[in-house]
Amino acid sequence: MAKHKNRHDLMENEEIFLDDPEELAELEAEITAEAAEQDEAAALRAEVADLKDRLLRALADSENVRKRAERDRRDAELYGATRLARDLLSVHDNFNRALEHVSEQVRAAAPGLVEGIELTQRELLNALARNKIEKISPQAGDRFDPKLHHAMFEAPVPGTRAGDIIQTMSEGFTIGDRLLRPAQVGVSSGGPAVPQA
Repeated sequence: MAKHKNRHDLMENEEIFLDDPEELAELEAEITAEAAEQDEAAALRAEVADLKDRLLRALADSENVRKRAERDRRDAELYGATRLARDLLSVHDNFNRALEHVSEQVRAAAPGLVEGIELTQRELLNALARNKIEKISPQAGDRFDPKLHHAMFEAPVPGTRAGDIIQTMSEGFTIGDRLLRPAQVGVSSGGPAVPQA
Protein backbone atom coordinates (compact mmCIF):
# COMPACT_ATOMS: atom_id res chain seq x y z
CA MET A 1 0.00 0.00 0.00
CA ALA A 2 1.29 3.50 -0.88
CA LYS A 3 2.28 5.90 1.86
CA HIS A 4 -0.31 8.66 2.39
CA LYS A 5 0.40 12.25 3.49
CA ASN A 6 -2.67 12.89 5.61
CA ARG A 7 -6.02 11.54 6.61
CA HIS A 8 -7.85 13.44 3.88
CA ASP A 9 -5.77 11.76 1.17
CA LEU A 10 -6.46 8.41 2.77
CA MET A 11 -10.18 9.01 2.86
CA GLU A 12 -10.25 9.80 -0.85
CA ASN A 13 -8.43 6.63 -1.73
CA GLU A 14 -11.04 4.12 -2.81
CA GLU A 15 -8.86 1.12 -1.99
CA ILE A 16 -9.04 1.72 1.74
CA PHE A 17 -12.07 0.59 3.61
CA LEU A 18 -12.39 2.19 7.00
CA ASP A 19 -14.56 -0.69 8.09
CA ASP A 20 -11.58 -3.03 7.91
CA PRO A 21 -9.78 -3.01 11.27
CA GLU A 22 -6.47 -4.05 9.69
CA GLU A 23 -6.61 -1.21 7.20
CA LEU A 24 -7.53 1.18 9.98
CA ALA A 25 -4.62 -0.06 12.13
CA GLU A 26 -2.21 0.35 9.19
CA LEU A 27 -3.55 3.83 8.56
CA GLU A 28 -3.08 4.82 12.21
CA ALA A 29 0.42 3.30 12.21
CA GLU A 30 1.37 5.31 9.11
CA ILE A 31 0.00 8.51 10.60
CA THR A 32 1.84 7.86 13.87
CA ALA A 33 5.09 7.12 11.99
CA GLU A 34 4.75 10.30 9.92
CA ALA A 35 4.06 12.36 13.04
CA ALA A 36 7.08 10.80 14.72
CA GLU A 37 9.25 11.60 11.66
CA GLN A 38 7.98 15.18 11.64
CA ASP A 39 8.66 15.52 15.39
CA GLU A 40 12.13 14.06 14.92
CA ALA A 41 12.82 16.38 11.96
CA ALA A 42 11.64 19.39 13.95
CA ALA A 43 13.83 18.32 16.89
CA LEU A 44 16.82 17.90 14.57
CA ARG A 45 16.21 21.33 12.99
CA ALA A 46 16.03 22.89 16.45
CA GLU A 47 19.23 21.12 17.48
CA VAL A 48 20.99 22.27 14.29
CA ALA A 49 19.84 25.86 14.91
CA ASP A 50 21.07 25.66 18.52
CA LEU A 51 24.43 24.19 17.49
CA LYS A 52 24.82 26.81 14.75
CA ASP A 53 24.10 29.58 17.26
CA ARG A 54 26.61 28.13 19.73
CA LEU A 55 29.22 27.77 16.96
CA LEU A 56 28.77 31.39 15.87
CA ARG A 57 29.05 32.57 19.48
CA ALA A 58 32.20 30.49 20.00
CA LEU A 59 33.71 31.90 16.80
CA ALA A 60 32.85 35.45 17.91
CA ASP A 61 34.36 34.81 21.35
CA SER A 62 37.56 33.41 19.87
CA GLU A 63 37.81 36.40 17.51
CA ASN A 64 37.34 38.76 20.47
CA VAL A 65 40.04 36.92 22.43
CA ARG A 66 42.38 37.13 19.43
CA LYS A 67 41.77 40.87 19.03
CA ARG A 68 42.20 41.47 22.78
CA ALA A 69 45.45 39.48 22.81
CA GLU A 70 46.73 41.47 19.82
CA ARG A 71 45.82 44.77 21.52
CA ASP A 72 47.45 43.62 24.78
CA ARG A 73 50.60 42.64 22.87
CA ARG A 74 50.77 46.05 21.16
CA ASP A 75 50.14 47.83 24.48
CA ALA A 76 52.84 45.77 26.19
CA GLU A 77 55.26 46.58 23.38
CA LEU A 78 54.47 50.29 23.50
CA TYR A 79 53.81 50.85 27.20
CA GLY A 80 55.92 48.08 28.72
CA ALA A 81 58.81 50.47 29.32
CA THR A 82 56.68 52.96 31.27
CA ARG A 83 58.24 52.30 34.69
CA LEU A 84 61.78 52.35 33.32
CA ALA A 85 61.03 55.53 31.36
CA ARG A 86 59.69 57.27 34.48
CA ASP A 87 62.89 56.37 36.31
CA LEU A 88 65.03 57.68 33.44
CA LEU A 89 63.23 61.03 33.40
CA SER A 90 65.02 62.01 36.61
CA VAL A 91 68.33 61.36 34.80
CA HIS A 92 67.19 63.73 32.04
CA ASP A 93 66.23 66.34 34.67
CA ASN A 94 69.66 66.02 36.32
CA PHE A 95 71.40 66.56 32.99
CA ASN A 96 69.27 69.70 32.48
CA ARG A 97 70.19 71.01 35.95
CA ALA A 98 73.87 70.32 35.36
CA LEU A 99 73.84 72.17 32.03
CA GLU A 100 71.89 75.12 33.50
CA HIS A 101 74.65 75.65 36.07
CA VAL A 102 77.54 75.52 33.63
CA SER A 103 79.09 78.96 33.46
CA GLU A 104 81.18 80.34 30.62
CA GLN A 105 84.29 79.85 32.78
CA VAL A 106 83.52 76.13 33.17
CA ARG A 107 82.81 75.84 29.42
CA ALA A 108 86.19 77.41 28.69
CA ALA A 109 88.05 75.33 31.30
CA ALA A 110 86.43 71.93 30.53
CA PRO A 111 84.78 72.01 27.10
CA GLY A 112 85.06 68.21 26.72
CA LEU A 113 83.17 67.61 29.97
CA VAL A 114 80.32 69.95 29.01
CA GLU A 115 80.15 68.48 25.51
CA GLY A 116 80.08 64.96 27.02
CA ILE A 117 77.11 65.90 29.23
CA GLU A 118 75.27 67.41 26.26
CA LEU A 119 75.95 64.36 24.06
CA THR A 120 74.85 61.98 26.81
CA GLN A 121 71.64 63.91 27.33
CA ARG A 122 70.99 63.97 23.56
CA GLU A 123 71.57 60.20 23.34
CA LEU A 124 69.16 59.65 26.25
CA LEU A 125 66.48 61.70 24.44
CA ASN A 126 67.12 59.74 21.21
CA ALA A 127 66.72 56.43 23.08
CA LEU A 128 63.47 57.68 24.60
CA ALA A 129 62.22 58.83 21.18
CA ARG A 130 62.98 55.40 19.66
CA ASN A 131 60.61 53.98 22.27
CA LYS A 132 57.85 56.48 21.40
CA ILE A 133 58.59 58.69 24.41
CA GLU A 134 58.26 62.30 23.36
CA LYS A 135 59.09 65.52 25.20
CA ILE A 136 56.43 68.15 26.02
CA SER A 137 58.11 71.56 26.05
CA PRO A 138 55.50 74.30 26.50
CA GLN A 139 56.63 77.84 25.76
CA ALA A 140 55.57 81.09 27.40
CA GLY A 141 52.31 82.21 25.81
CA ASP A 142 51.03 78.69 25.04
CA ARG A 143 47.62 77.80 26.41
CA PHE A 144 47.46 75.68 29.54
CA ASP A 145 46.21 72.14 28.79
CA PRO A 146 45.32 70.15 31.92
CA LYS A 147 45.82 66.91 29.95
CA LEU A 148 49.51 67.75 29.38
CA HIS A 149 50.46 70.35 31.99
CA HIS A 150 50.51 70.58 35.76
CA ALA A 151 50.06 74.13 37.12
CA MET A 152 52.58 74.80 39.89
CA PHE A 153 51.46 78.38 40.51
CA GLU A 154 49.19 81.09 39.15
CA ALA A 155 50.11 84.74 38.93
CA PRO A 156 48.68 87.92 37.37
CA VAL A 157 50.97 89.01 34.54
CA PRO A 158 50.32 92.14 32.45
CA GLY A 159 49.77 91.50 28.75
CA THR A 160 48.64 87.88 29.17
CA ARG A 161 45.29 86.15 29.17
CA ALA A 162 44.09 83.92 31.97
CA GLY A 163 45.26 80.37 31.21
CA ASP A 164 48.43 81.34 29.32
CA ILE A 165 51.65 79.60 30.36
CA ILE A 166 54.12 82.13 31.76
CA GLN A 167 56.94 79.79 32.85
CA THR A 168 58.03 76.15 32.43
CA MET A 169 59.72 74.57 35.44
CA SER A 170 60.18 71.09 33.99
CA GLU A 171 59.36 69.40 30.71
CA GLY A 172 56.74 66.71 30.45
CA PHE A 173 56.77 63.47 28.50
CA THR A 174 54.27 61.24 26.71
CA ILE A 175 54.61 57.58 25.82
CA GLY A 176 52.56 56.74 22.76
CA ASP A 177 49.28 58.52 23.32
CA ARG A 178 49.51 58.40 27.13
CA LEU A 179 50.90 61.00 29.48
CA LEU A 180 54.05 59.79 31.21
CA ARG A 181 54.71 62.97 33.18
CA PRO A 182 52.99 66.37 32.87
CA ALA A 183 55.05 69.48 32.20
CA GLN A 184 55.23 71.64 35.32
CA VAL A 185 54.27 75.19 34.45
CA GLY A 186 53.28 78.55 35.88
CA VAL A 187 49.99 79.93 34.59
CA SER A 188 48.74 83.49 34.22
CA SER A 189 45.58 84.49 36.00
CA GLY A 190 45.31 87.42 33.59
CA GLY A 191 46.64 90.94 33.68
CA PRO A 192 46.11 93.07 36.79
CA ALA A 193 42.97 95.12 36.84
CA VAL A 194 43.50 98.65 35.49
CA PRO A 195 42.28 101.22 38.00
CA GLN A 196 39.70 103.56 36.54
CA ALA A 197 40.05 107.29 37.21
